[in-house]
Amino acid sequence: MERVRDLSELPKAHLHLHFTGSMRPGTVLELADKYGVRLPETLIDALTSGEPPKLRATDERGWFRFQRLYDAARSCVREPEDIQRLVREAAEEDVRDGSGWLEIQVDPTSYAPRLGGLIPALEIILDAVDTASRDTGLGMRVLVAANRMKHPLDARTLARLAVRYADRGVVGFGLSNDERRGMARDFDRAFHIAREGGLLSAPHGGELTGPASVRDCLDDLHATRIGHGVRAAEDPRLLKRLADRGITCEVCPASNVALGVYEKPEDVPLRTLFESGVPLALGADDPLLFGSRLAAQYEIARRHHAFTDAELAELARQSVRGSAAPTKTKERLLAGVDTWLSEPVSA
Repeated sequence: MERVRDLSELPKAHLHLHFTGSMRPGTVLELADKYGVRLPETLIDALTSGEPPKLRATDERGWFRFQRLYDAARSCVREPEDIQRLVREAAEEDVRDGSGWLEIQVDPTSYAPRLGGLIPALEIILDAVDTASRDTGLGMRVLVAANRMKHPLDARTLARLAVRYADRGVVGFGLSNDERRGMARDFDRAFHIAREGGLLSAPHGGELTGPASVRDCLDDLHATRIGHGVRAAEDPRLLKRLADRGITCEVCPASNVALGVYEKPEDVPLRTLFESGVPLALGADDPLLFGSRLAAQYEIARRHHAFTDAELAELARQSVRGSAAPTKTKERLLAGVDTWLSEPVSA
């Protein structure tokens, strides 16, 4: 049997994990039963079988199906204790996969109606993050994300709120949902507010649409990280720009395949991005629906792209460097990566 190092023991940072999508399947089923929520049969089948639902979001109808499942799962989170459970379990799963730093992404407007409003919702989330971080030892912060499907004024409100809570654990501002809807420039004011408040800029781009989406994130939103960004591989000049500026792309291989962006794991352009010098941070995106968590993304790089242990260690380093973690945390994790690589492999 070939001897390999355990990827769940490789220290790493997790920079692309959505709040609702981080839930364990069993948690969704329990909460649905608790609140009498009728889940779609396709979601129940996926949650009980361990097989992700058949999704293809490369057209708007497919994206709508994906969002319907996502919204059904979100509707099961109704009370502060549900938030606390979700965050604690997400932290436990990350620790199990070797993560030493997690930036979980959330749009608090999704939970505000059930939690007393936008400010109480964010405070409940941040309190849950503080508690989970203390209990698990995982460094954990929040990235507040606006929804491209909503009005840009809503994004400005969220940006101001995110800045207000920068000293309570908010480290960045994002833009999620279908990148085929809404121009990046429509949200430039919101991102300006966030940047002026000291938050990193991490919009989604270059997943469902091509390289132009990534360029828009750079030009209009002054992105310091790109959520996904894989389609940049189609434009050599854009790759060089990302590499030269050190813009980290939060690549989610299992998600890319599950949503039909690429047919097979080996089609995800990990090698192209990596060898072009673009910093990468592998992420699980929405493991609830895509069926795999953080360490599995590194396994995809090993199994389907022939990444050596030295290259996997460099991917982990890049995730740490691209994070908002404090300097001492980064140093500790980077030292841990070196230790992982220097230790002998086991069967």
